[in-house]
Amino acid sequence: MSRKLTGIGASAGIAIAKAFRYEEPDLTVEKKTGVDVKKELQSLDAALEKSRAELEQIKEKTMNDLGEEHAEIFSAHLLVLSDPEFVDAVKQKVQDDEINASFALNEKADEFIMIFESMDNAYMKERAADIRDVSKRVLSHLLGKPIVSLAELDEEVIIVGEDLTPSDTAQLNKTYVKGFVTNIGGRTSHSAIMARSLEIPAVVGTKEVTSSTKQHGMVIVDGIDGTVIINPTEEELQTYRRKQEEFEEKKAEWAKLKDEPSVSADGHHVELAANIGTPEDLDGVKENGAEGVGLYRTEFLYMGRNELPTEEEQFKAYKAVAEGMNGRPVVIRTLDIGGDKELPYLDLPNEMNPFLGFRAIRLCLEMEDMFRTQLRALLRAGAFGNLKIMFPMIATLEEFRQAKALLDDEREKLKQEGTAAAEELEVGIMVEIPSTAVMAPQFAEEVDFFSIGTNDLIQYTMAADRMNERVSYLYQPYSPAILNLVKMVIDAAHAKGKWAGMCGEMAGDETAIPLLLGLGLDEFSMSATSILPARTQLLGLSKEEAASAAEEALQLRTSTEVQELVQERFIKK
Repeated sequence: MSRKLTGIGASAGIAIAKAFRYEEPDLTVEKKTGVDVKKELQSLDAALEKSRAELEQIKEKTMNDLGEEHAEIFSAHLLVLSDPEFVDAVKQKVQDDEINASFALNEKADEFIMIFESMDNAYMKERAADIRDVSKRVLSHLLGKPIVSLAELDEEVIIVGEDLTPSDTAQLNKTYVKGFVTNIGGRTSHSAIMARSLEIPAVVGTKEVTSSTKQHGMVIVDGIDGTVIINPTEEELQTYRRKQEEFEEKKAEWAKLKDEPSVSADGHHVELAANIGTPEDLDGVKENGAEGVGLYRTEFLYMGRNELPTEEEQFKAYKAVAEGMNGRPVVIRTLDIGGDKELPYLDLPNEMNPFLGFRAIRLCLEMEDMFRTQLRALLRAGAFGNLKIMFPMIATLEEFRQAKALLDDEREKLKQEGTAAAEELEVGIMVEIPSTAVMAPQFAEEVDFFSIGTNDLIQYTMAADRMNERVSYLYQPYSPAILNLVKMVIDAAHAKGKWAGMCGEMAGDETAIPLLLGLGLDEFSMSATSILPARTQLLGLSKEEAASAAEEALQLRTSTEVQELVQERFIKK
């Protein structure tokens, strides 16, 4: 008898295959006293070395398969292995208590994990996950119970597990791993993001898939609707095979639009651009027919390392993207660190409300030398393509003017040095703070463009931390309040002959696209894999009808009413 589970569709597509129950070995340890301390320390060193070699291999494979942004996860894991605070604490415990290394490692790992998890900071909580992942690997070598390598699978399977760590997902071979399902996780978890990059169907957060699935039993994963069928009937298999074929046909149809312009049914053109983190992401940008890069997140250059990147390192990365896009626009965001992204080597103070604190442009304006280095690299790279600069989290005109003055100052210095640099390039801001949206008419007189960062704009407008599951119901992109702020920004830009884009998740959202088209958004920037579906959707939309629906949506009272309006007018057609 079949059983249906519901979870979160983390990566679109349909997968049908046998289940491979991914269960970790029993790594339970017992305390042993009076041990040979020297022998235990040698065993620990050997386990650390084996783990280091494995992680280097996984990092290299990830770099080749998925690019630098994803490989940085393993740079963080390697840093844990060489962190004297952690490793020396384990060794000291072995020596002081004369106990076995496996028990000492387990104790110290638990201590560190507890400390990091208790911090009210998403970045620090991620460090807890890093320590858990790394210590598990070292422990498996100490106990002689190696963790199963998913890279060695040699038949088509769907992986079923409690969760998949970054190490796990990096090893997935698309030839054999047709999809995966987990008990826990969300759309923004590491495993979900990597599944989308690999284009492997995935459903997460089912709560009970491991207890409901037998090893090698047949499983269907529907990453489109977020459903999982365990032990499907022949009828269900046929239904989902048809759905699978339909999805593949749809993808083939999308692919035909790769080199086509992004236009509505009544001929209105918009720009569909991609969000990227590293130059390695350009392959996906081109394969999916992006008309530009709407957001290059430069912080990934700064992460997973022990020191700030040099001007030359940054110049090469920015230049690679500018040249790689062959004259198409590339919007580069200056360093956006803080909130859920931190740089340990900057040694910044802990804050009660990091998302509302010392971050992004606020940090850059205070750490002026660091900011100037980035601005110089950007200006130099601007000589090699159609590069635009955008400052994040601008709250006041004074902040924009201060940042622009530093940019102009560095341009003049480069000119005096005789160094090639862009003489003119567009300079804009991200609109993430409600006050900036309200002041958009004043900003529009001084900036060259706006890019609306809806992920933060929504959480700041609704006063709801998007990382907090208990208030996740308030993360409402279709709220009339959000739509009215978006309209303010677009109208202000157009009144001064400027353009307005959007680089938050909302830009690629099927429900939001008709409304954004109707509001007059000029540029939609999204994950590369969302571009062709969005282009297809636009082809079936009338700008005139979308404008009428958007006007009506602005007058509605709830997010649900807005969704119902879009569903009725556009999605059901």
